[in-house]
Amino acid sequence: MTQTEKRLYLIRELMKEDPKYGEMKIPDDEQSQKNMLRALFNLRMPEAADKEFLLIQDAYLQEEIRRKGITDLADLKPAQQDLYLWKGDITTLKCDAIVNAANSQMLGCFLPCHGCIDNAIHTYAGVQLRQACARIMEQQDQEEETGKAKITSAFNLPSKYILHTVGPIIRGRLREEDKTLLESCYRSCLELAESYQLKSIAFCCISTGEFHFPNSIAAEIAVSTVKEYKGKTGSKMEVIFNVFKEEDYRIYERLLRTD
Repeated sequence: MTQTEKRLYLIRELMKEDPKYGEMKIPDDEQSQKNMLRALFNLRMPEAADKEFLLIQDAYLQEEIRRKGITDLADLKPAQQDLYLWKGDITTLKCDAIVNAANSQMLGCFLPCHGCIDNAIHTYAGVQLRQACARIMEQQDQEEETGKAKITSAFNLPSKYILHTVGPIIRGRLREEDKTLLESCYRSCLELAESYQLKSIAFCCISTGEFHFPNSIAAEIAVSTVKEYKGKTGSKMEVIFNVFKEEDYRIYERLLRTD
């Protein structure tokens, strides 16, 4: 099957799962088809999928990621010892683990084609990720606490694992409690990664997007918490600070240059 044939197969199979999609027309152009497939992935509940669907989905997503271009940690130059700054799409980064800024339901973003990192990670990892997260939530029988971390396979992403953490949501004035919770997000991820003997981890800018944590303060907390952890534990884990916006790149560049 060509990539187009795989995409059309996946769209049709997902449409079959819900009667309300029965009257929808599949667009002719490639980008609109991609948007439609992503929306269907985003809306799908955490349910089992048959073997053929998963085989075709996995092949399709891995090829899409390959075409976007995979960046290997081994090809990056450190800003400081064991610390890296990289601007790009975290779903294309090859390292031991990437960090997802999750919400307290921990099931990914259900808003079709939303621009958050949670949406992107769940989209390109595949439907298996939502199922894995649902199993975690069923076992713990409560929403995920802010500042904690959970681990899953990365499925179709180039990384091996995804660490999911819920950052603080800022409503109005930034509180000291919010800063403490953000510190806990970074520390919990590092401790969990260490417990799995992971050698590298890529942090996104936790809480700075939809959760409105001030970018500069969040970056200062990220860098200081990672350095404090490494200093206290003697950890040799390689840490990548992954940014998507130029504003965040400049903030981290300054911190890593002067710190």
